[in-house]
Amino acid sequence: MPLALFALMISAFGIGTTEFVVSGLLPEIGRDMSVSLSTAGLLISGYALGVVVGGPIATAAGTKLPRKAMLLILMLLFIAGNLLAAVAPGYGMLMAGRILSAVCHGAFFGIASVVAADLVGSAKRSRAISMVFTGLTVANVVGSPLGTWVGQGYGWRATFVMITAIGLVSLAGVAFLVPRQPQAEGASLRRELAVFGRLQVWLAFGTAAMSIGALFAAYSYVAPLMTEVAGFSPGSLTLLLVLFGVGLVIGNLLGGRYADRAQLPTLYVSIGLLTVVLVAFTMTAHARFPAAITLMLLGGAGFATVPGFMTRAIDKADGAPTLASAAAASGANLGISIGAYLGGLTIDAGLGYTSPVWVGAGMAALALVITAASGALESRDRRRQGAALAPAVPAP
Repeated sequence: MPLALFALMISAFGIGTTEFVVSGLLPEIGRDMSVSLSTAGLLISGYALGVVVGGPIATAAGTKLPRKAMLLILMLLFIAGNLLAAVAPGYGMLMAGRILSAVCHGAFFGIASVVAADLVGSAKRSRAISMVFTGLTVANVVGSPLGTWVGQGYGWRATFVMITAIGLVSLAGVAFLVPRQPQAEGASLRRELAVFGRLQVWLAFGTAAMSIGALFAAYSYVAPLMTEVAGFSPGSLTLLLVLFGVGLVIGNLLGGRYADRAQLPTLYVSIGLLTVVLVAFTMTAHARFPAAITLMLLGGAGFATVPGFMTRAIDKADGAPTLASAAAASGANLGISIGAYLGGLTIDAGLGYTSPVWVGAGMAALALVITAASGALESRDRRRQGAALAPAVPAP
């Protein structure tokens, strides 16, 4: 794999760390900013909204710029957002820094996926994309726990200073290691927007949103699930989350490897496995060891879908993939918000802490239906194309 992919992976690690680390620092931020815990929690929701809305807008604004230039601009925004958060005198400024970082998130993963796919041959495109997302998964295992430890020991501002430093390293890596890619001939916002008229592009978005939404419908409430239902102590959560993160890394890498060989079958298997694991989790959650193993399998099955649906979004937007790729990344974050919201509704309705897992299973099943519809449409188009190209048989 080209060395440039490691520069993109480090950038993804920094972005993933800034996304996830706030969850472990909400009490400290709330006390320092004199806001309630629920108000501090809006820093997570605000970030997610920034990813969903800001990512495609930023990508559209930079349509005519070379992709490397866009990556550099986005990393500068990332650095500025985290530096702003580190020195924020009040809650409003802190939220502004979070949203600025989130705009970078959505656009970066979309553009970096296209750049990564173009750096390698067609047989390794999904693996290249999985390398980028490996940075995001490792952020769960290393970045977020490290940032939480730094914030609890030296103050939450120190965490954002640390992330700013990672951003500076990432900026240098992109500048020196990522080659300049020529802008696609005839690139324009109109051409990028035109691909949204293709049904297959929307089906790829649906797969992204529902599969990742299924994963996070369950994961968003993993703390009460593992403590109140499985019986783990609160002190065990860190180790359990690391176990989940290991599953993310393994699933992501395997998903990339097999999606290069057979894209649709890999998506069928990974989404089907995700559905089965979620259903099983409603039963294994009542015992510690089975719950822990299922949690790791959940991370693996969930992120095994990512290289496949990102590559599929790029493929189906052939000729103008950048905005579609960014929209797929933002669609996945929209799915996270939907899954977490629906899971919370079931808990509020008194259905118990395993009820969000059932929500996730339903979303995964829907993702499988959407992917199957996309496959059927692709087969139909292939048959029509074959019939059109077949030589006419003369009459006897």
